[in-house]
This record gives sequence, structure tokens and C-alpha cells, in this order.
Amino acid sequence: MSTSKHEHGPADPHPPDACLEVFERLSEYLDGELSPQDCAEIQEHIRDCQQCVAFVESLKTSIRASRELRPHEPVQELPEAIKAKLKAIWKASLLRRTG
Repeated sequence: MSTSKHEHGPADPHPPDACLEVFERLSEYLDGELSPQDCAEIQEHIRDCQQCVAFVESLKTSIRASRELRPHEPVQELPEAIKAKLKAIWKASLLRRTG
């Protein structure tokens, strides 16, 4: 697997579907809820996918910021409707980049 950064394109080793799969599992990944093998797969993908690296860093920043704003409130999982909207936005973004 190449370690160079890239954008999605026809010869891209990470098609949009692979990025969507990573996106769908990011919450579990960041919360430490995945098996070591699943974590390794996500880390391998993220290492070589500039768009996913940027997304993960953005998500981590958002999580840190939200915890700093409300440090005494328990972290709540996003409602399914919001997860679905975020997934649709991410998918549309990936399709625009490959289209």
C-alpha cells in the first residue's frame, strides 16, 4: 500500500465505499469499541487517505471542543437521524470528488 497522500480518483486504492465504511465505524473506533483487527484496518486506511485523515482530525477536534464546553455533562451518542444526515453529507462529498 502506498504511503503517499492522494485524492480519490479512478486509480485510487480507497474508493468512496471504503471511506464510507470507515466513516460508519469512526465513532466505535474513537471510543475504543472495535476489535484490534478492525482498529488496524481503519488505521491502515486512514494512514493513506488524506480525506479521511482530515475528517478524523476534524472529528477529534470537535469532540475535544464539545467536552471542553460542557466538561461536567456526560457524552451522549448522536441520534440516528443525525448520523444518517452526516453519512449522506459525507457520501455526497465523496461522490463530488470522484465525479
